[in-house]
Amino acid sequence: MAENFNESTERVGNWFTRARRFLTEVRSELGRVTWPTRREVWATTVVVILVSTLFGVYLYIVDISLSRIVSWAYSALGG
Repeated sequence: MAENFNESTERVGNWFTRARRFLTEVRSELGRVTWPTRREVWATTVVVILVSTLFGVYLYIVDISLSRIVSWAYSALGG
């Protein structure tokens, strides 16, 4: 029974050690990251909004066109 206790405390200690090392490495990596400037974030945000809007309008037009084509074909074939 004492052997099981020692093994479990080693596992817990090992877990804490690995977790602490992992968090230390994460903090170190975050220090090396090149963060974008406020201007870069603003510019990419505007680009994403514009492209999303353009794709939305494009897909709306395609959807309406295909819907009308299918309706026309359905009525033309006697449906």
